[in-house]
Amino acid sequence: MSSMQERLIARFLRYAAINSQSVEGAPVVPSTPGQRQLAELLKKDLAELGLVDLEISEYSVLTGHLPSNLPADYHKVPTVGWVAHLDTVNVNLSGDVHPQIVKNYQGGDVLLNAEKQISIKVSEHPELEKYIGSDLITSDGTSVLGADNKAAIANLMVALETLKENPSILHGDIYVCFVPDEEVGLCGSKKMDFSKFPVDFAYTIDCCELGEVVYQTFNAGSATIKVQGVTAHPMSAKNTLVNPTLVCVDVINCLDRMQTPEHTEGTEGFIWVESMQTNVSEAVLNLKIRDHSKAMYEARKKFITDAVEYVKAKNPKAKVELDIVDVYGNIADALTDDNRACVDHIFEAMHELGITPKDIAMRGGTDGSFISTKGIPTPNYFTGAHNFHSYAEFMPMTAVEKSCQMTLKLIELITK
Repeated sequence: MSSMQERLIARFLRYAAINSQSVEGAPVVPSTPGQRQLAELLKKDLAELGLVDLEISEYSVLTGHLPSNLPADYHKVPTVGWVAHLDTVNVNLSGDVHPQIVKNYQGGDVLLNAEKQISIKVSEHPELEKYIGSDLITSDGTSVLGADNKAAIANLMVALETLKENPSILHGDIYVCFVPDEEVGLCGSKKMDFSKFPVDFAYTIDCCELGEVVYQTFNAGSATIKVQGVTAHPMSAKNTLVNPTLVCVDVINCLDRMQTPEHTEGTEGFIWVESMQTNVSEAVLNLKIRDHSKAMYEARKKFITDAVEYVKAKNPKAKVELDIVDVYGNIADALTDDNRACVDHIFEAMHELGITPKDIAMRGGTDGSFISTKGIPTPNYFTGAHNFHSYAEFMPMTAVEKSCQMTLKLIELITK
């Protein structure tokens, strides 16, 4: 095992020990106290690594600055940032992670928990055997591992530690930002104070397999339709009662069943009927809107608006309200000829490190999907881990090390 792998493991285990699982629908940011606890620990660690201007906001957004060490006569280089999220996902598994290290994996199923008979089976996860000879980190099967996104946090901390120990490595101004509640709607990045993150571009490290690159994500929005019906006893309901549930069904029936998540793939968009809460007097219908194409995304929002107007005309006694909120944008829409170098650097770094790129149009979003809408293009590259949001999540340390090497190589290329 290399020295870098040892450091990555030590950092990861340090941060994984804190339960920072987020909670959907919480009225505050961060949604859980463990995220603040992790931010406090990271602030202490960053101070030891020489970062300045360290601050944790009321929303537990942690920002810091590593000043440039370039000579006074050096040419101007971009100011770059990295963003990672503090929370781990809540998928009805425990938030307490009990990591395990599989030394020198030699193939076959990986037993996570003998008592509960939980294993990562090669028949279900053949990607395991790409990593014969590597050490693996897994959970004990009762939780996600939390490589999403603590592998990224460990990556950044080891990269910063490397810069501190090797002052001969030149770099410009580097900013870091750790945000809460990414898993529940990018809530933390939406609370960023961008005056404390004055970068030309940034990166997230928030996807999986070795070589993955993401600079294309969905445009995302949510639609909430509230219906107030008219109640009446069935004996006198004719021409009086307005059933709010059926009004919502009228809206749903306007949608194309082939334009849903289960019938689309790649860059194809959809409208997803996420949930409906109803009773005899009122109903709330929640829709998710997704499309890689900005024009198609806007067209989907208009379609919903037109559908609601049609249903209102069909049910004149009902009170129907529609609220559409933009959640995040496609990173690619923030790229221009002037700033596209942030993406080019990723492919150049992979070439120099001998990594085969896997260019993915993500059917989802990252913190960078929101940050990019603020004029800071923020593409994403791999952690090296597999099976995010699953008990079968695992970190092959050879790939995780490559991700950290990517971070350092990007700093090198940006400084040239």
